[in-house]
Amino acid sequence: MSATTSSRDGPVAVRPGTAYLSGMATLAPEIALTDSAAARVAAIAAKQGKPPILRLSVDGGGCSGFQYKFGFADAVESDDAVAENGTVRLVVDSVSLDLVRGAAVDYVEELGGAAFRVTNPQAASGCGCGSSFSI
Repeated sequence: MSATTSSRDGPVAVRPGTAYLSGMATLAPEIALTDSAAARVAAIAAKQGKPPILRLSVDGGGCSGFQYKFGFADAVESDDAVAENGTVRLVVDSVSLDLVRGAAVDYVEELGGAAFRVTNPQAASGCGCGSSFSI
């Protein structure tokens, strides 16, 4: 069984569980974007007139040593790992991927507010707000 995706060169068949290479970007089974997060990314991107591509990166800093950084991307870069949920993409650069491998990005709405949240199995500890972690 195969799925079909598209690239600049036209439709491409992709077997589930295999990597799809576009330039050097790869579909990444080691990161995930939940349905809730994908829906929120799609809504924000549509409102802003941007492509539905959410970039997750990791920077040094925060109260626990590393901090997650989210932003919208205009395109997928050649060294990005890509997780797809419908038409929405989550992209992670190769350096950050080493720190978030196995993670899932979710969008949660709670009494205290709404935010994208990373569930990272590599994080040994994190801060109370969930935006920084240590390994």
